[in-house]
Order: sequence, then structure tokens, then C-alpha cells
Amino acid sequence: MSYGQGGPQSQWDPWKPQSQQPWSTSTGQTPDWASLAEASETRNKRRRVLFIGGGVVATLAIGTAVAMAVVSAGGDDNASGTPTSLPASASLPSDSADSAPSFEPTSAPPPLDPEDFIGNVKKDTAPLSAETLFPGTQLTMGETVYKKGATADTKNCATAAKGTLPAVLTKNDCTRLLRVTYVKDGVAVTVGVAVFDTEAQAGKAKTEADKKGFVTALGGSGVKTFCDSGVCRTTTNSYGRYAYFTTAGFLNGKDVTTKDTKVFQTGDDLAEFTFRQIHRRGEAQASAAADVGQ
Repeated sequence: MSYGQGGPQSQWDPWKPQSQQPWSTSTGQTPDWASLAEASETRNKRRRVLFIGGGVVATLAIGTAVAMAVVSAGGDDNASGTPTSLPASASLPSDSADSAPSFEPTSAPPPLDPEDFIGNVKKDTAPLSAETLFPGTQLTMGETVYKKGATADTKNCATAAKGTLPAVLTKNDCTRLLRVTYVKDGVAVTVGVAVFDTEAQAGKAKTEADKKGFVTALGGSGVKTFCDSGVCRTTTNSYGRYAYFTTAGFLNGKDVTTKDTKVFQTGDDLAEFTFRQIHRRGEAQASAAADVGQ
């Protein structure tokens, strides 16, 4: 089929940019202005739709970028989910000395000194007797057990001493003299505890006592008299307001020599035990006073 000169004419499509309108200037016909105006309006509407749609896409893209930036700033997407960085230390709450409760400094009072109680009659007020200082029927020092004999208590100190000791006790105002005897394997020892009002008096009595004075050995309660003649071993010491003495010897009247270690050991053990008992007396009173003061 032939369409005449110039080959087939293209059909005009308003949506195709390169299509041409179906008129020819050679025909002498005037353009259809109404159709042209309608086609132009249609193209403009299509452009506006495309522009609006493109703006929405751009807005969405910007919003996505911001969201991704916020997530990235908060941390990475590792499996543990732990943050890779922490805020500066200045932004973290912390305990400070200003926020902590404060208390007034306190300190426990020093423990009371037992010697303060056994050094003066005004404080040393606990019950006192030969039985309180030497309780029970025996005592043990190390592995040695001593059996307890008789006890005695007198306010006339001079009557329970011999040699030069009575004068020393009287001069320093001895108020009581307590005695107790212990025995072990044929050796006996009497301990005499002279009581004074002050530590100074007891110390002076100790200093003035000499080898010619001693506490009278105490027999009885199954222990026969000893050290009423011959040679016996004696000791003198003081602690607090107490001066204490020992007289040790053989029950058979044998003289004591420097080789008789059993006699020396017996006297030393009883002197040590006496010291401990006086100290315990002070400790008990110091503890009781501390409990009252609390």
C-alpha cells in the first residue's frame, strides 16, 4: 500500500517527544489550537506529578541517612551489643566525699590498768582473804601439782614473821598478813602476803627486808611444822600494795643448800603464782569498773 510521496507519515503521539503533529503547511489548513492547548496541559500535569514524586523519594532518602547516622553514633552492630565508647567521666555520676555521710571521729577509751586498782586501798576494794588469793585444794605450775595445806589471816603482821621482818612490817604500816602452805615430795613452802594501803609502802617494805627476816612457816592441815630451826630458803618481792614472801624447806628439818633445786623450784613457783593472783585481782576489778563505765 502506498501513502504517496515521502513514504508513510508518522502518527503523532503527544506522549512521545519526537512525534510530530498531523498538519502540513502545504495543505493550507490552520492548526487545531484547541487540541494543541489540551496536549500541552496534559504534558505539564505529567511533569508536576513526576517532580512531586521525586521530591518524596529525596525526602525519604535524607530521612534514612539521618536515622542511620544516629544508630551509628550510638554504637556498632556487633553481636554482643556492648557500646564501644562511654561518655566522658565528667558526665557519669560518681560518689564523692561531699555526698558521703560524715561522722564525728570517735575512739575507744584506753583499757583500765589493773595496777591502778591494786596500788591503792581506795580502789582495791574487792573481797580479800587467803581463800580468794589461793583458792581450791591444790595448784598446778607447769607439770607440777602442789597440795594445799593450812591458811591463816592476821591483822597483827608482826606476829606472823620472825627475825628482822616484824619491825619492817610494823614500820611501813602493814594492815594484814595472809599465809598459805603448799607441799610436794617432802618439800614445803609458806607464802606470806603483807597488805599495805599504798604501793609505796609495800615497795619500801620489800627494800628494807633482809635475809635475817622471814615469814613464819605455817604447819597444820596434814603438814607438820617446818623451818622452825635450821636453814631454809626465803624470797621477798612486792606488787602493787602487796609485799609477798616465801619460806621453803624440808619437812624432815634438813638444812637447805644451794644444791637443793627442788626447794628453790618450789619457792619460785609459789612466788610466781602469788604474783599472778595479785595481777588477776587487779584485772578483775579493772574489768568490772570498765563495765560500769559503759
